[in-house]
Amino acid sequence: MGSVRTAGLADFTDSAAAVIASQKPVDAGTAAPETPGGLRARFGNALRFAFPALLTYVAIRAVGVLVLWVFARHAGVSVLEVLGQRFDAVGYTQIAEHGYDFTLHTKPDGTLTTTNLTFFPLFPALVALVKTITFLPTPVAGILVAWAAGLAAAWGVFALGNHLFDRRTGVMLVALWAALPAAVVESMAYTETLFTAIVAWTLLAVLKRRWLPAAALAVLGGLSRPSATALVAAVCLASLVAIVQRRDGWRPWAALLAAPLGYAGYIAWVSMVVGRVDGYFYIQQHAWNISFDGGQDTARRFVRLLTESMPLTYYVSAFTILTAVLLLVLTLMDRQPWPLWVFSLTLIVLTLGTSQYFWAKGRYLIPAVTLLLPIAVSLARTKARTMIVVLGFLTLASASYGTYLTLVWKYSP
Repeated sequence: MGSVRTAGLADFTDSAAAVIASQKPVDAGTAAPETPGGLRARFGNALRFAFPALLTYVAIRAVGVLVLWVFARHAGVSVLEVLGQRFDAVGYTQIAEHGYDFTLHTKPDGTLTTTNLTFFPLFPALVALVKTITFLPTPVAGILVAWAAGLAAAWGVFALGNHLFDRRTGVMLVALWAALPAAVVESMAYTETLFTAIVAWTLLAVLKRRWLPAAALAVLGGLSRPSATALVAAVCLASLVAIVQRRDGWRPWAALLAAPLGYAGYIAWVSMVVGRVDGYFYIQQHAWNISFDGGQDTARRFVRLLTESMPLTYYVSAFTILTAVLLLVLTLMDRQPWPLWVFSLTLIVLTLGTSQYFWAKGRYLIPAVTLLLPIAVSLARTKARTMIVVLGFLTLASASYGTYLTLVWKYSP
């Protein structure tokens, strides 16, 4: 596993690149490969190696939850309600408790009412499992699933950064992901942490040409969020390239065929429930007013931002989108492994090309952790005090904006 030589960041000097190139990062999945022992010993070594990243993630998210708790208490609102009983969390809770809707209903004007059939099944299934095992209230079980998935995601993000660069970069990548503007949803009963965990470990498996784990994880990703099509595309394209190059035998074939099954299976199931081939997309468009318009609605929102006074969430979302596009260009200039770049590009296209919910597009981009690599690399090469100041500022900014999103903003973050 060689390191990736980057080029294109102004502050990334040739000498620093030489240092990185000379390092041989330890794989986060096998922290001490020279140490004999069974599976438990290897897991322990890997956990110890990733522990700084996990601790960093917990610390940053703890600050966010603490700030939210202080202001929620001042507003007379339960922080558990904010984290587990609002917006999308309600939909997942209802599915975990009562299952899916099997009948579509219409309003007096003939339009469809919203239905939980647009919520993918993996997260509510895990919530129902945790609830059954622990006897906890469903909202609390949802929060626990999201938090556990957050740790799995942090570990996967760290492993990806370490595999591409080094341990310190992996830690910085986790820190940046934990302190994103919309990172409050990483502490809510939402699917962002679960999907990010799947994304990170899947992309790492692809880079290591472990096709069967990559395929299995892509199936799970397809059962977690509709944007998993970006992940499926990356896995399938990487598998196809391996097949053309005649590498790794039958395994890329298996990955190519299996990766889309989770997403396609759920879409097909919804079609059967609704009784029409385009059932899922029909519900999205006519019940939730969501469709893929190629970015027309997003462009109109940007125009309005320049000509009208808009809520804070719109400006933060616009800043996040523009930053994501800039980072996408930087990752291309830095010659990021193309499967990672394909995933990021596809996710951005899906996010910008989908109509409505402009304020939430920053949240939709949370799983695009590979976009943060140029910043993580530069931050990992700075002095410790600079690193602390930058991460401290980002943590407080994220906590403040997360409090605004959950206590002031009246729609889903």
